[in-house]
Amino acid sequence: MDAADAVEEAWRTESPRLLGALLRITRDLDRAEDVAQEALAQALAQWPESGVPDNPAAWLMTTARRRAMDLFRAGERRQRAYAEVAAGVGEAVEEAAEDAYVEDHVEDDVLRLMFLCCHPSLSDDTRTVLTLRMVAGLSSREIARAYLTSESTVATRISRAKRTLATARAALEEEPVGAERKERLASVMGVIYLLFNEGYAATAGEDWMRPALCAEAVRVAAILATVVPDEPEAHALLALLELQASRLPARIDEDGAPVLLDDQDRSRWDAAAISRGYAALRIAGDLGGDGPYVVQAAIAAEHARAPSVAATDWVRIAALYARLARATDSAVIELNRAVALAMAYGAETGLRVVDDLAATPALAGYHLLPAVRGDLLARLGRDAEAAAEFARAAALAGNDRERALLQDRADRLSR
Repeated sequence: MDAADAVEEAWRTESPRLLGALLRITRDLDRAEDVAQEALAQALAQWPESGVPDNPAAWLMTTARRRAMDLFRAGERRQRAYAEVAAGVGEAVEEAAEDAYVEDHVEDDVLRLMFLCCHPSLSDDTRTVLTLRMVAGLSSREIARAYLTSESTVATRISRAKRTLATARAALEEEPVGAERKERLASVMGVIYLLFNEGYAATAGEDWMRPALCAEAVRVAAILATVVPDEPEAHALLALLELQASRLPARIDEDGAPVLLDDQDRSRWDAAAISRGYAALRIAGDLGGDGPYVVQAAIAAEHARAPSVAATDWVRIAALYARLARATDSAVIELNRAVALAMAYGAETGLRVVDDLAATPALAGYHLLPAVRGDLLARLGRDAEAAAEFARAAALAGNDRERALLQDRADRLSR
């Protein structure tokens, strides 16, 4: 690995810890990011000449901390820093800076950064973008490529998010406790899951999957499980993402077309990811977890351990979906339960549940409702009705690859 790659790797793995520690010092997201970027620039300039340090993370933190101290000791920044201290905001700045990378603080710093990126003043989409930037360490260009938008659009959204956080004085807030902490933690996990799902089945564009987004989601979920080790849902989320991500190599063919579960070569599923998923799920269970992510991870584990679709324990999966539906009151989960019921007890059983969902407002315009109905009708030999449903699903699909798959099924049933 050359120096440039070492800098990139150190930034990718350490940026949330670095930003979290600097946020505690500066109490300002812009200032924390500026100082971190300056440390990154120094690494890019110095490491090719002096060599990669033995501890890149410590080098970056020490450099950033010194730069932060320089800024606080200079002119207006010093006055502002002292004014903040005089106003009773947090710890004394210099003491905080000297204490910035004490290991005892690292986990709290990263969690505080995650909480900040998922602040209630921000929209769900903005939380996701800010998490990608601040926690995953992606550049505006990388985020723009992931979300099929322009770099300037992403930069504008991040800039507005920072202004919103500054107006709300969010960076000065203490870490939430009690019910608020639970709610904010749920929001953090929700953002990570949304990020993964966008990578697992893209809502728009030419590619059905964006594996890089899945990888970032898994990485951030692993960080979260580390910083809240006593939270079973965090471990369950990591388990769910690892188990789902294990299927990625088999979900598309060599032309990039979707390969559905029935047709996937399970020997291509990532065994290491499955093992990590099982391990994380065991931890969640040992901690007494029984929340929605635990149930979803249990469903994913059933798929992972089954040698084929036919040999899958669909009765257990249907029961798990029923439990999940009661906990979440989600129409999408109920639709998934219909699929499991059809596999366990026959297509007629599943179709009755799907038909009950037809008038659900939350599923209006959701392409997978007619897609599932089309599949069940086809299994019952009602080809004309099935073709119409697949055509309707294709018209609603936003992803080019998925639209083509659905239209192809409609065309084949119409012949």
